[in-house]
Amino acid sequence: MNNLKVIKRSIINGLAVFAYIVFIVWFLNNISLWFGEDDRGILAPVLILSIFVISALITSGLVLGKPIVLYLDGKKREAIHMIFYTGLTLFFIISSIFIIISLIK
Repeated sequence: MNNLKVIKRSIINGLAVFAYIVFIVWFLNNISLWFGEDDRGILAPVLILSIFVISALITSGLVLGKPIVLYLDGKKREAIHMIFYTGLTLFFIISSIFIIISLIK
């Protein structure tokens, strides 16, 4: 895998993680509209923890899935670069959001 492919895949993975985060936030913001405000005791915490566990699985798969395969195939340098570029992509997305929020206020 050449360096350009590593960078492209990392950016796609970072954008996918961000899109997933946006989806989860949207879901959690609208859940009371769909199911009402009634707290059903144990069900709400179970739902939140289940979403947390599934989110950890999905995001770790997006961030670490391909790098682990590359690492096990002996392409250690590319694996580390992919993790770095994915993190860098997420950093730029988060930084951009903070800048936009700062400019709006």
